Parts: sequence; C-alpha cells; structure tokens
Amino acid sequence: MTGKQRSNGTPKDPLLIDLALQGGGSHGAFTWGVIDRLLEEDWLKIEAISGTSAGAMNAAVMADGFEAGGADGARAALDRFWTAVSQAARFSPFQRGPLDVLLGRWTLDHSPAYMAIDLMSRVFSPYDLNPSGKNPLRSILEEQIDFERLTRSPIRLFITATNVQTGRGRIFRNAEITPDVLLASACLPTMFQAVEIDGEPYWDGGFAGNPTITPLVRESDAHDSILVQINPRVRPGTPKTASEILNRLNEISFNAPLMKEMRMISLLRQVADPGTGEGARWAAMRTHRIMSEMIVELGASSKLNAEASFLALLKEEGRRSADVFLAEHGDDLGVRSTTDIDVLLSEC
Repeated sequence: MTGKQRSNGTPKDPLLIDLALQGGGSHGAFTWGVIDRLLEEDWLKIEAISGTSAGAMNAAVMADGFEAGGADGARAALDRFWTAVSQAARFSPFQRGPLDVLLGRWTLDHSPAYMAIDLMSRVFSPYDLNPSGKNPLRSILEEQIDFERLTRSPIRLFITATNVQTGRGRIFRNAEITPDVLLASACLPTMFQAVEIDGEPYWDGGFAGNPTITPLVRESDAHDSILVQINPRVRPGTPKTASEILNRLNEISFNAPLMKEMRMISLLRQVADPGTGEGARWAAMRTHRIMSEMIVELGASSKLNAEASFLALLKEEGRRSADVFLAEHGDDLGVRSTTDIDVLLSEC
C-alpha cells in the first residue's frame, strides 16, 4: 500500500497525525528513517511533535525544514543534520575498538577512550572534565536550524527538558526553542554540564518525559499519535555485567515517566465525557507505535557511535519499520488505535 490508496483501492483522505519521538543518542537516526518514510505519504499531515533529546533535535530540524520547503525540505534538512553529525564524529574519541570492527559490532564497549571516560565519569563530574562546558552539537544546531524560521513552522513542537532543582519537566514550544533548549533536552548529567535557561539549570528531558504526550492531546487538532520508540520497555533476560545493569537501569528510568503518563491517559479516556470540550479530546485519542527489535539488540554504548555507516543502517531500519507499520496499519490510522494503552492499567 503506497500513496493515497487504501488496501481496498479507495482513495485516502488527508489525515492529521502527531509524532512522539523518544531520545536515545545516535539511535535517533532510526527516528530519522521513520520520519523520512512517513513524509513520503502526502495524505499524512503532521500537526504536532513532542520530542525529547535526540527526538527533540529530529523534531526541530524537521519542522524548520518543513517551513522552508514542505515535506521535501524536511527530508533534506534531516539528511543534512545527520550528515553533519557523522562528519563531526570522525574527530570524536568515541571510536569502535579493532575487535568490534572485525566482528561487525557497533558497540563501543571495547573502545579505550569510551572505557576511560566511562570510568572517569564515575569519579569526576563534567564540571571537572569539561570546565568550559563545550558541547560539539551546539555548532551543528546553530548551522542546521533557523530558529527564527522555526517560530513560523506550521508544525507545533513540544520539547521537554528536566528542571534540575525541581525535578519537574518543562515543555518548550516553537517560539521558545533555542540551541540551549535542544541541548538541555539532551543533557546527560554525567557527560555535560546542566544547561541554564531563564536562570535555571536543566538536564535531559527523559527524566521527566520521554517524550511528553499530554500536550499532543490537549493542544493538537490531530487524534492519531504515533510513538517512535527507541528506548526498549521490555528486555528479555537478567542483566549481569556492570554495563548491562547500568544500561537497563537507564532504560527503566527513561521509560518510567512515559509509562506513568500513558496510564494516566488511559484512565482519563475511561472517565472522560466524549461529548464535551476537553473530554472529547481524551476520548478520541488513538495511539500507535513504531519500533524495531534491532534497537533492543544494540548495546547502550552504541548510542555514542555516530559513524556514518551506523547512522545509515539505523535510518534504513527506521524506513523499513515505518513501511511495515504503514502496510499493516495504514488503514487503521484515523479509525482505531493499534497500540492498546489500556493494558497498562493492569501492570504494576
């Protein structure tokens, strides 16, 4: 099924959708591929995007590119952004070790630089190791995104960062988004100094919402929200090595706010009055999800691997996963949910 045809051959009507984009370092290239494929479907109209960390950067780059040149402009902007990331990564100390290269693994677990910095981060803070607070992504964001043009984009953005002092998430909208906001949304506290915005320090938005779903329901005219998930909720087996344990702790921590919010949304949908005001919004919400088992198989350290070949692999997997979703559930969009969030109510 491609273009504007349903599986039964009837034309598709234009449909507003929202995107919810998770963070996950270089694994955000998977999301790049998903967006790239969805933008080929001109019957799908992206109304709003909620993004955190890498998801926030994908969202901002795409919305800016869309304002400049429509769907084609958005796809080109994402290509340029991730190309710039891979070019900068050529000079990064985070490179695969010879054994990983030989075995075709994308992990950095055997990278001397990665192991050294990982160990030092448990003793020294970013204020010790990087006193100037330099972040190589800043120059890329400033070069790739026109933040003044972003304020005019028809795509509404909701970018989450976590206030260090209060522990609460703050949502930034188009007119508020700056390089600092995007860097704050992706600020891992063991790697980077907190980013100050309006006199307050912020860390990675994943601690408060990965991503935040509520504004998509309350402030968007779309009723279909597609979650692009790159942070596995379920991982088989028991982690036993130090790196496996730390990785799983981070996955659980970054998924917890999303799961809590989805449970809340599920409850609100059950009690909302479908015939009135905001209650109608909650009752009409339809949820979908795009993910890949390949992401589950990748090690945590690969999130810092931004080699061009790795990013290209992730992009193609994202396109493939989106293609599978459209083939299996394209006719469900605008009709019914394909991910049942109500089952979360029965989980602990």
